[in-house]
Amino acid sequence: MKQFYPAIEPYNSFLLDVESGHQIYVEECGNPEGQPVVFLHGGPGGGCTPKDRRFFDPQQYRIILFDQRGCGRSLPFGSLVNNNTQALVADIEAVRNHLVIPKWHVFGGSWGSTLALVYAQSYPEKVHSLVLRGIFLAREQDTHWTFAGGGASRLYPDYWHEYISALPTGQTQSSLQLAYQILTSADKAAALKLAKAWGLWEIRCCTLEPDDDFVAAATDDDQCWTLARHEAHFMVNDCFLSDNQILEDCHKIQHIPTLIVHGRYDIVCPFDNAWLLKQQLTNAQLIVSEASGHASSEVNTKHHLICATEQMLTLNC
Repeated sequence: MKQFYPAIEPYNSFLLDVESGHQIYVEECGNPEGQPVVFLHGGPGGGCTPKDRRFFDPQQYRIILFDQRGCGRSLPFGSLVNNNTQALVADIEAVRNHLVIPKWHVFGGSWGSTLALVYAQSYPEKVHSLVLRGIFLAREQDTHWTFAGGGASRLYPDYWHEYISALPTGQTQSSLQLAYQILTSADKAAALKLAKAWGLWEIRCCTLEPDDDFVAAATDDDQCWTLARHEAHFMVNDCFLSDNQILEDCHKIQHIPTLIVHGRYDIVCPFDNAWLLKQQLTNAQLIVSEASGHASSEVNTKHHLICATEQMLTLNC
């Protein structure tokens, strides 16, 4: 099984001014003369981590990572103002233009796969290839599955009970609208309590086998705050996409080499998301990560993702 490349530090980092007062944290790692690749993190609201740099050979890649609006090291922290899918796609393009990169590879997981697909469908001429992990198609049934008492709650009823226990007394079912109202209310104590419960619910569901270290690393107060508020904000607005938009627009990117890696037992984003995407992207390669859930750090998934980034290097760019 392939392991992460050695830990590296950025050789360049900066805040990029975009519209509405947002500043996007951007970093570059690896080889400044290497093939450019942009990493799109999950959430929305997840932010990048040092491990995200390590899916790529630092001798071969110019690795660009950035924290999306309002999360991670981007400013203002937690802001939902003008924070939507179209703005995030515009930010990706702003980063590419600022770095004077004519064309790049795009790597995205979970919500990052959603964003990668929408970006590629908007700017197909700017994308060499796509590596996508843990596909999230951003349809109503996809948000219902995880956050509105859908199938995930039947598989993890104990974790789900802990989540809904953070809702107002007497609430026995989750409502995205109710959660969003609490998360964006002036009652910071109630908002943080629910954000913490939201984050724990989601992150606990990410791995096939329980992983306390993984959960602890991803659920401090700041991480839960942006993860819960951003996700609720996007979900109550249908992720700012029309119904089934991603699948219907796949004809725009049929020519782009695409590798899809998805865990067989992904509870956060069920495997049929990847299966349906493959039916539309007939030239894509679908790699099933057996004995894996949703997390990119699980042994099989990490192996397949690193294989995919190595395969990207063989493309004639």
